[in-house]
This record gives sequence, structure tokens and C-alpha cells, in this order.
Amino acid sequence: MHFTSEQRLDDGVLEREFTLGEIPGILWTPAPTPASAPVPAPLILLGHPPLGLRKMYPRLVARARHSAAEGFATATIELPGSGDRPRWPAADQARADLRRAMEAGEPVSDEIVDALILPLVDKAVPEWQAALDALLSLPEIGGPVGYSGGVISIGIRLAVVEPRVSAAVLFAGSFVPRALFEEARQVTIPLHVLLQWDDEGNNRQAALDLFDAFGSKEKSLHANMGGHTGVPHFAGDAAAQFFTRHLK
Repeated sequence: MHFTSEQRLDDGVLEREFTLGEIPGILWTPAPTPASAPVPAPLILLGHPPLGLRKMYPRLVARARHSAAEGFATATIELPGSGDRPRWPAADQARADLRRAMEAGEPVSDEIVDALILPLVDKAVPEWQAALDALLSLPEIGGPVGYSGGVISIGIRLAVVEPRVSAAVLFAGSFVPRALFEEARQVTIPLHVLLQWDDEGNNRQAALDLFDAFGSKEKSLHANMGGHTGVPHFAGDAAAQFFTRHLK
């Protein structure tokens, strides 16, 4: 991991951009507390859709600052084929096929969903694990580790294969291949699942079926009225309380 820039935000949160090989990322750590010795912070991995870190930055930094106020470090990485990373022609084609189907008012086929999501999960999850290796080697990061938001299929796979992730907040706002429903049955960590009831790009019944499939003994579904980008502010407070219970 190589840090490429560093700045203090106005609330004292330290923001550092880094690269891990060819993968760009950002790490946010809480403001220091002069009254006490530094204590390694629990870590939340901030997932996001494949729109690029530059475009997602305002939302990511808002989530990071909210988490820092609760004593958490947060980090994110650029997804394969997104942002400044090399283009991924197969992913671009899958996104084009998805747009074409949705603009035509046609059902989104399993073939389109598989082509869009499965290769992304296969590439992104090992990269998240490599980032986690590097982040947990830093003295200011201690663990436990949570995963928050992002492409829900990436969260499902991480929850299954990465034992260092102890709890997850998942956003039911993206397409999920049928194969990931089977993996969801293997998820056992505590889950806090957000669902926008009127999400124009999400199949509500599929989201409910996925929640039912999760194998976790502790799982809660938080549904709010509104579209994909209409997640209410208080939903972030509830997610923070969830992580405080499970990561502290």
C-alpha cells in the first residue's frame, strides 16, 4: 500500500488516498483525541456501485465522516473497470445490454444479470481481501471489520469467504444473480439490510426473497418509502448503531 495524498478535513478526520498495485483507494481515520492515547480503530469497508470513486466521493466522504464520529476508520477501493482503472469491455457491454433492456421496458434476463454481476464479484472480492490485508497491517487500524453498502452481491461473497468481516450493512438496490441466492444461504454474520420500497431499478420481491435466503440468525430488514437515492438520513444513524453493537 502506497499513500499518495493526505489531508485533514474540517472535522479533523484524516483522509489519505492510496494505491494498492493498480487499485486506487481512500482511507479515512477518526480525528485524534488529545485526552487519550491512540487506540486502533475498528474498520468499515465502504462498498459502492461501479460509478467511479470521483463520482461517488461526496457520498463516500459523508459516510466516512459519519462513521469517524462514532470512532470507526473507513476505507474504499475503486472497482474493476471503473473510474481511472483500465476499461473492461465485457463489463461495458453488460451495462449497455442492461440499459437497452430497461429503456425498452423489457425484463432484465438472468443472462444479462449474470454477465453484469458475476465477473465483477469474482474480480472485486479478492481485491477487497488484498486491501483488507494492507489496511489491517496499519497501526491505527485494529478491527473488527464490517462491510457497508455497495453492490450487494459483493457483500454476500465477502461475508461468505472472508472470516475477518464480522457484520455487514447491505443495500438491496442492485441485481443479484441466482447463484448468489445460494451463497446467501451460507451467510451467518449479523446483517442490517436497507431496502427502498419504491426503488425504480430494483425488484422488490427479489430483494425480499434474498433477505429470506440469508442464513444469519441475526438479520434485520429496514424498508423505507422512496426511490433508489431517497435513503433517509436516519437510516445512516441506524446503521451506525448496528456497527457500534457488533464492532465495538
